[in-house]
Amino acid sequence: MADVNRGNRPLSPHLSIYRVTITMFVSIMNRIAGAGMVLAAILIVWWLMAAASGPAYFDTVNGYLTSWLGLLILVGSLWALWFHFLGGLRHLVMDFGIGYELKTVNMTGWVVLIGSFVLTLISLICII
Repeated sequence: MADVNRGNRPLSPHLSIYRVTITMFVSIMNRIAGAGMVLAAILIVWWLMAAASGPAYFDTVNGYLTSWLGLLILVGSLWALWFHFLGGLRHLVMDFGIGYELKTVNMTGWVVLIGSFVLTLISLICII
């Protein structure tokens, strides 16, 4: 076999050498938000099944969902819904071949990130 002296270099690019960009962050978070919304769907189905089961079980489930942890999960799920929605719109526009310029891609990434927080706050204000 040939003696290959690679020195101290890694054999392939590693996560530690990449600088996280807004496009990387939005792409990764869009996938996480999509998967996280499954938790929200399960909680909503659990709540509806408890409502159909009777008042005693509904009070128990409603107590969990209205606790500080339950509300935190529900608010996080609301944010994930808005984030995933805006990310989906971004990708829909990009599917038409629009917005691939570096400046536009970065700007729409920030719009998705900031817009998701703004829409979550607006939704919470409307709910309360």
